[in-house]
Amino acid sequence: AGVHGADTDDTEGQAACTHSKQDDTSDTLLADISCDSVVIVAAPSTLVTFSDALSQSLPPPERLRRLLDAELDGTSQTDHPILLPCCYDGLTARLIARAGFEATFMTGFGISAARGYPDTQLVSYREMLDSCSMVSEALAGAALELGTDPLPCIADGDTGYGNAMNCKRTVHGYGRAGMGGIMIEDQVSPKRCGHVGGKSVISFDEAVMRVKAACDARDEYESLNGKGTGPLILARTDSLVTDGFEDAIQRCLAFRDAGCDMTFLEAPQTVEQMKEYCERVSGPKLANMLEYGSTPVLPPKELKAMGYTLAAYPLTLLSASIKAMNQSLELIKNGEPTDDMILSFGETKDAVGFTRYGEQEDKYKA
Repeated sequence: AGVHGADTDDTEGQAACTHSKQDDTSDTLLADISCDSVVIVAAPSTLVTFSDALSQSLPPPERLRRLLDAELDGTSQTDHPILLPCCYDGLTARLIARAGFEATFMTGFGISAARGYPDTQLVSYREMLDSCSMVSEALAGAALELGTDPLPCIADGDTGYGNAMNCKRTVHGYGRAGMGGIMIEDQVSPKRCGHVGGKSVISFDEAVMRVKAACDARDEYESLNGKGTGPLILARTDSLVTDGFEDAIQRCLAFRDAGCDMTFLEAPQTVEQMKEYCERVSGPKLANMLEYGSTPVLPPKELKAMGYTLAAYPLTLLSASIKAMNQSLELIKNGEPTDDMILSFGETKDAVGFTRYGEQEDKYKA
């Protein structure tokens, strides 16, 4: 249903929809049921409030940008950065939304693992794009259940899956799939997890041009689809391990000059490196809180005080689920009960969406 603010009388508003009513507590004409066009008659102050209530109509990149801006200008009023538990399928996306987080990150490690592979870029662009669509749909479904805005998601775009032109296609594809942002990194393809051995990176200049191509694609997408629609660019460097900390800092600075929205210096090994990165590089910055990885895992409050804007937890859900599944499998193998390991059937049904499905099914019964 289209919703339009207009200076019309009540008769015109009522004509827009067969079933309507006048709210006793405001000047706003409210629609009882969905229809092709609803004209809202309201005082200007009411329109602002109603518009805020419909903020879910904002494109995912704009929702993400507003979260980032609130962190940077201090209006978020939290003592932690934007927390990003990482999803890798529709179920994990739903669980993150239902748990009340502001945003999420779609992890390539998790996508690869769910398909039975290590994170060594064995998964293709098309498979990652399918996962973007799955996550986007799950987040939208959860938002409808909860009556909230859909969470914006930053998705792992790896190396862009080829040269600069491939990178631009990836940004456009992720945008069409509903992603709020995309991470592009400077590893040589095929890339691998940033906390394992065997990494290599492309040259400084090529890395900057890869990020520049992604930023150009963001702007092109926005020119085609409207303000606030272009996926925000998270530019990542893995050069600390291969070329040293100073090279990694210089790459992040160059990525900012190229126009990226956020930076991510992967795998700092000390708190001092984390602090220096935050002090020297402007704009939103992401901390990768990988348990048992190369980077110190710090409390969210400390990360925010240090200057981080986002904190991703890339493998927490995946690792926890592997542990729980292994324990459950052992119990089954030994003929022991699994009751203490699992939810009730009702809780499981609710988690995967049966509750809303049943409500919708009843609503549309003939």
